[in-house]
Amino acid sequence: MKIVYVGMSADLVHPGHLNVLKEAQKYGEVVVGLLTDEAIASYKRIPFMEFEMRRQVIESLKVVSRVVPQTTLDYVPNLREIRPDYVVHGDDWREGVQQRTRQAVIDALAEWGGELIEVPYTKGISSTQLNRALKEIGTTPEIRLKSLRRMLKVKPLVRFLDIHNALSGLIIENTYVVDENGKRREFDGMWGSSLTDSTAKGKPDIEAVDVSARMTTLNEVLEVTTKPIIYDADTGGQPEHFAFTVKTLERLGVSAAIIEDKTGLKKNSLFGADVPQTQDSIENFCHKIKVGKAAQATDDFMIVARIESLILGRGIDDAIERAEAFLNAGADAIMIHSREKTPDEILEFCRRYNEIPNRKPLVAVPSSYNSITEDELQAAGVNIVIYANQLLRSAYPAMVDTAKSILTHQRSKECDAKMLPIKDILELIPGTK
Repeated sequence: MKIVYVGMSADLVHPGHLNVLKEAQKYGEVVVGLLTDEAIASYKRIPFMEFEMRRQVIESLKVVSRVVPQTTLDYVPNLREIRPDYVVHGDDWREGVQQRTRQAVIDALAEWGGELIEVPYTKGISSTQLNRALKEIGTTPEIRLKSLRRMLKVKPLVRFLDIHNALSGLIIENTYVVDENGKRREFDGMWGSSLTDSTAKGKPDIEAVDVSARMTTLNEVLEVTTKPIIYDADTGGQPEHFAFTVKTLERLGVSAAIIEDKTGLKKNSLFGADVPQTQDSIENFCHKIKVGKAAQATDDFMIVARIESLILGRGIDDAIERAEAFLNAGADAIMIHSREKTPDEILEFCRRYNEIPNRKPLVAVPSSYNSITEDELQAAGVNIVIYANQLLRSAYPAMVDTAKSILTHQRSKECDAKMLPIKDILELIPGTK
């Protein structure tokens, strides 16, 4: 019997998929090349359903003989191994970003006399529209909570951007670019920074914004977005307080909390100099990590230990010693930060950190050393990049300019020409037409 190969993601199976599979069955035994989570995440958001769940759905269809993993967007490795007589695909890939993939399939089939069969695109069905509808429905705390760990399994690097209100969350949720190769690039999640939270509220001290007030902002963001959130918990407070914070964040569906190994009141540096802080002892901070881990109800929530050794001038040796201790205490990841204008000490830390036997994901915040690219950080071993306060810092000067323009011209005509129409902003809001 002849072999027919059909490649698909099958995250949201719809009539268009079924039409392709029914057509494929006419030509022989149908083998579905199911894209792995890694393959899908290489060009767009990770799938709603994990690979094994999608495999179960496709294997249950009578028209499918077997399912094999397709580990890349490129069909060719699977095609050369299976050598099918036919490949069946919708005709919507003749134009756009999939043209190259289509041509590679044609060229590979020609090696053994195979044939490409294209099925007319099913009108009225769009995976993009279905995904958009799912986003409007929203997500659950459990699904959102798990999403960061899922991303870290399938993506070499994930990027987070700061939130300070629900609108900034919607910007992160919806903004993307497509590069020259047709690859979609977007933010994977949101960073709930204590600095941006206190600044947006006009508070000079980070500690002046209590946890309950910050949870209000978090809830507003959670209501209108679906992407994972990493929460900036500063020092975490006393171990007993941190345990309470962990329980609250986990219940809300926040994916991770970052705590730093410093003690003392922390002042918002946007309003003045930092209040002097000291670095906590390794023993005390390890205890805090253990208390936080013991407070978790699931294995999905992550506690990230932020090491301040480079900030406080204690050097890379001290930072590495702390990283090893904090990982052994149960930290799920390490964050390293620096105020140097060059990334040299960060890169050296990365090199040595990668040699730690118990190595776990590494987080970087390239705000001071901002000349380095994501590709360079990824090559050094960084797994999570956080752009810590970019949205708030860019919003402030724009708002000041608008306010000054109105005062200067005594009308809004001049600044209206530079502003986005309100309808364009409203389109970000779920359920708005």
